[in-house]
Amino acid sequence: MNWTVYVREKTQLLFSLDTWLPTELPEYATGIMYTLGSLTASSFVVLVVSGILMAANGPQWWTISSIGFYLRGIHFWSVQAFFFFMVLHLLRVFFSGAWRGGREKTWLLGTLALLISVPTAFTGYLMRGDFYSQWNAVQAKDGLNALGLAWFNTLNAGQMYGLHVVVFPVILAFIIAIHLAMVRIKGVVPPYPGPDEPHDTEEGVNQNVPSAH
Repeated sequence: MNWTVYVREKTQLLFSLDTWLPTELPEYATGIMYTLGSLTASSFVVLVVSGILMAANGPQWWTISSIGFYLRGIHFWSVQAFFFFMVLHLLRVFFSGAWRGGREKTWLLGTLALLISVPTAFTGYLMRGDFYSQWNAVQAKDGLNALGLAWFNTLNAGQMYGLHVVVFPVILAFIIAIHLAMVRIKGVVPPYPGPDEPHDTEEGVNQNVPSAH
């Protein structure tokens, strides 16, 4: 197939209204367990917005100012919600076999997002500047040196700030965006069939069904 035709077909599918604004949802995708992905994404949006406001005003503002300290609390609890919903979402899609029907890449991207989230959160923790963050920075530096990863210098506040505010969030947002796009295109995988139901075929689980994400 001509590559321009391939790109055009994929673009039309990705940016169609039917993909992003479905009028119907499959019955199995209306349960609360199918909202965990949306809750994870919503927490990430709150993280990005609060993080941008904090970065724009600087460390002194979020440490001394009452409004800044309040926003810092929102950012902190958004992190807790993000990981809480992400882990639950990961468990749900794992036990429901979400990689079926050609969805392996979608599953792997979600797992990669979790792995990238860990250093993103850790570098943010080092921005606290208190005794605990300093102690963790020293211990992490020793461990990274032992692994031959001396470039990742947790004692370098400038490097940690840049990684946390720019590098890791951009990578994470890119992965999440592709993950969501693939979910919208492939749809949510149906549950495993019951004992009296026919087993899913490759075609049966690979339908473009609107998602509850």
